[in-house]
Amino acid sequence: MASLADVPQPPAGADTPDALKAAHAMDRLLHANVAHVTGGLSPISLGLALADWGWHLASQPANAARLAISAQQHAVEAMAECLSGDCSGPLAQDARFRDPAWHQWPYAPMARAHQAAQHWWQDASRLRGMSAHHAQVVRFFATQWLDMLSPSNNFLANPEVLRRTAERHGANLVEGAFNRLESWRRRQGLEPLTPPEHPYLPGVDLAVTPGRVVHRNHLVELIQYEPTTDEVQAEPVFIVPSWIMKYYILDLSPHNSLVKWLTGQGHTVFILSWRNPDEGDALLSLDDYLSLGVLDPLAAIARQMPDQPVHTCGYCLGGTLLSIAAAALARPGQVEGAEKLPKLAGVTLLAAQTDFSEPGELGVLIDESQVELLEDIMAERGFLTGRQMAETFQFLRSRELVWSTRMREFWLGERLQPNDLMSWNADVTRMPAVMHSQYLRRCQLQNQLAHGQYPVEGRPVSLGDIREPLFCVATELDHVSPWRSVYQLHRLVHTDLTFVLTNGGHNAGIVSEPGHARRRFRQRRMEAGAHWVAPDAWAQGAQPREGSWWPAWHDWLVQHSRGRVPARPVPQGLEPAPGSYVHVRYHD
Repeated sequence: MASLADVPQPPAGADTPDALKAAHAMDRLLHANVAHVTGGLSPISLGLALADWGWHLASQPANAARLAISAQQHAVEAMAECLSGDCSGPLAQDARFRDPAWHQWPYAPMARAHQAAQHWWQDASRLRGMSAHHAQVVRFFATQWLDMLSPSNNFLANPEVLRRTAERHGANLVEGAFNRLESWRRRQGLEPLTPPEHPYLPGVDLAVTPGRVVHRNHLVELIQYEPTTDEVQAEPVFIVPSWIMKYYILDLSPHNSLVKWLTGQGHTVFILSWRNPDEGDALLSLDDYLSLGVLDPLAAIARQMPDQPVHTCGYCLGGTLLSIAAAALARPGQVEGAEKLPKLAGVTLLAAQTDFSEPGELGVLIDESQVELLEDIMAERGFLTGRQMAETFQFLRSRELVWSTRMREFWLGERLQPNDLMSWNADVTRMPAVMHSQYLRRCQLQNQLAHGQYPVEGRPVSLGDIREPLFCVATELDHVSPWRSVYQLHRLVHTDLTFVLTNGGHNAGIVSEPGHARRRFRQRRMEAGAHWVAPDAWAQGAQPREGSWWPAWHDWLVQHSRGRVPARPVPQGLEPAPGSYVHVRYHD
C-alpha cells in the first residue's frame, strides 16, 4: 500500500519566497521575449477566444450548417449583383472601393466577395454560449485579417494602382519603394532622406500661444497663458490633458488651438504639460499622477489666486484622473491638505471614461492574460514605450491608419503630407510600469471608479459625491472612449450635468474650432436628481445644432462664473511656454 513517503517531494527550497520570485522573474523574461514575436499580443488570450469559438461551433451542428448555407448565399448574392451591374451601391459605401473601376469586371466580384466575407464573419463570430469578450475578440481579429487580405491591398487586384502604373510607366512604384525606405528609417529612429517641407515643431509651428511655465514638479509643468482681453472671467480654467499624449493637442496651430480660443473669449487658462517618463520613473503610481498631476498644480494656482474657485477640464485619461480628484475633494477629510486647494467651480470632461464596462475596441485587447503580458513587457524596461502605445492605436484602426495609407504610399507613390494633427500624433509618450499596470487593473479590468471602489489615500471615492456642475463632451466616432460609455457618467452622478455629443473622432471631434466645415453637435442638460435616460433616448431628445461645440462650452463657463475681473498678468515663472517637458522625446 502506497504511503505519503512514496509521493515524490519537491526539491528543498522550491516553495520558498525566493524560489517563487526567481520563477516569476524567469517567466517574465520568457513572456517579454515572446511578446517581441507576437507584437505584444497575448497568444493565450487569442487561443482562449479561438477555442471558445471552435468548441461552441462544434457543439452547434445546426448553427454550423446555417452558417455554411449563409456563406453560399452571400457568395451567390454578391456574384448576382455584379453580373447584373448593380453592385455600385454596396461598393461605394466602402472608401477602399469608391473608384469607379471597382464597379466593373473583373474587380467588382473580388470586392463584393470581400464585403460578403466581412458580413458573414460579423454573424459567425456570435455563437450562443460564447463569452461576450471572446466573441468580440474573434470578430475583431477576423476583421483584421480580412482588412489585410482586401483586394485593395493587392497590386495585381487593385485597378487604381494598375491604372496609375500604366499612366506613369511605373514611376509610382519607384516612388513607392522610396517611401518604403523612408518608412523603415522612421521606425529605426533615423533621419529622413528628404525632410518634410513643414516639420510642425512644438514651440515653432505648434504650441505657440504666449504663456509661461509658472510651476514645475517631477511629473508636470504648469503653463499659464497671457490674457488677450482687458477683462477675464473670475474663475480660471485649469486643463488636465491625457498623460498618453503631449498636451499641445489642445494648442495646435493658432487657427485650431482651443487654448488660444479660450484666451480670446476672456478666460485665464492653465494647462499641464506631462513629463515623458524614463527608466527612473518605473515606480511612479496612479497616486503619484493624482498628487503631482492634479492636486499639486491646483495648490500652485491657489497660491497665485487665493480664494478663487477654478473651472477644471480633463481630456481623455486626464478627464478620468480629474474625475477621481473631484470625487476625492468632494468628501471632507478624504484628501490631506485639501484646505490649501481651491474650490472647484465646475468640472468639464472631454472624451473621458468614468465607467469602463463598455470600453469599445480597446477592450478587445484588455483581459487578465493580456494585462499580465503587458506587465511582463514593462518589467523588462520599466515602461511601455511610446511606439508600443502608438502601434496599439494603429492596430485598432488598421484599415485607415495602416493598409489604406500603405497602399497610397507604397503602390500609388503618394507621399503622405504631414499636418499639425499628424505631427502631434507622432510625438508619442511612455507609460511608467506601475502606473500603467494600476490603470489597466483598477479601471479597465475592475472598473473600480464606477463601482465606488477606487482608493484615494486608503479610502474609496464615489463620483456620486460630486456636487459641482458637470459639462461632458463625447464624440460620435470615438474608438478610444465610445460615446455611450462616456455617457454612463449620467448614471454615476447626482449633480447638474450638461452632456454634448459632437461629430468626429476622439481627437478631431474635440479639436473642432468654430468655422470648421461640417461640424455639428447635440446638447442636453440633465438637472441634479434627474431620472436616468438611456443613451439612444438622450440622442433622440437632444436637438442637433450646426457648428462647433466650443461656444456652447464658453456659454456654460460664463453661466457658472461670478463675473468678469481685470485681466491677470502672468508671473515671470520659470521659462516661456511651451516649456521643457514637451520637448522630451525618446527613440524606443
